[in-house]
This record gives sequence, structure tokens and C-alpha cells, in this order.
Amino acid sequence: MNDTNGPRALLTRIRVWLVVFVVCLVLSGVTAFPLVTELRFLDSALTGWAAPVADLLPGAAEWVHRVAEGVEVADSEAPYLLYGTDWLAFAHLVIAVAFHGVHRDPVRNIWVVEFGMIACVGIIPLALICGPIRGIPFWWSVIDMSFGVIGILPLLHVRRMIKRLEALTATAAPEAVPA
Repeated sequence: MNDTNGPRALLTRIRVWLVVFVVCLVLSGVTAFPLVTELRFLDSALTGWAAPVADLLPGAAEWVHRVAEGVEVADSEAPYLLYGTDWLAFAHLVIAVAFHGVHRDPVRNIWVVEFGMIACVGIIPLALICGPIRGIPFWWSVIDMSFGVIGILPLLHVRRMIKRLEALTATAAPEAVPA
């Protein structure tokens, strides 16, 4: 009998969602390491093959150019400043590793998912407070906040599935748990 709603199928769906989330988290972190190269590429693309995008969004193109120039200066004159983005990348990778516990035992480690949800919510006040202090355009802060909104959606879904798995396994557990 193939039970697509049973605990085993639910566990598989939870794990698939977790893998997708972790892959996105790792990609987000890893891309913070080559920041200078990425910005150089993006800036040159917006004046080259992606010029139609720059024409459509001139404010974004100007911002990318400004940031690319700033990062270039920091890289050549004060490369230690970019060490902060290395730590940002490392934090993403460490958080991704924490989700291994959820992958192994979702019910027991649901707190990691809830921690991730809190982190996603925390992005919003961080962007709203630190963005203006650092001179970040509001529209860019909105993009930053979108990572929290987008990130929390799969975590909410995973949390609901874990709660369902917990309920399913709780009804089956009394017989399996030794006294």
C-alpha cells in the first residue's frame, strides 16, 4: 500500500523542502565571498550586454556602479573591511549546517526551523534601521527584506509539516515506546 499522507511520505517532503532551503542558504552565503568580482561583473554587464536593464532601472544601475566603486576602493585600500562579508558568508554556512539536525530528526529539532523563522523576521527591522544609517536606498532595503519574507515561507511550510508529523507519530508512538 502506497500511503502518500503517512509519516514516511511526510518525512520525505520535509527533507526535500529542507534541502532546497539549505541549498539557497549556502548559495546566498557562498556568493558573499567573491563580492568584488561579482560586483565588477554586474557593473560591467549593466554597461554592456545588460544595458537594457540599466535603461529600464537607471537608479538600480547607478546604485550598483556606486557600490562596485566603493567595494573596489575598499578592496585596494582597506581590504580588511571586506572581512565582514567573509563572516557574513560563514554565518550563512553555519546556519545551513544547523539544519542537518532537522533533516535527521525534524520533530526533535523543530527549534532550528523556528530559529530560522525568527532570523527571517529579524531581517526586516535590521534593514529598516541599519539601511538608512548606512545610506542604503529604501528600495534596496526592500530587496533585503524580501529575503526574510521569501525565506520564512518554506520554513513556515516545513514547520506545519513537522507539527503534522509529530501528531501522526504521537498516535503511533504509545505502542512503540517501552514503559
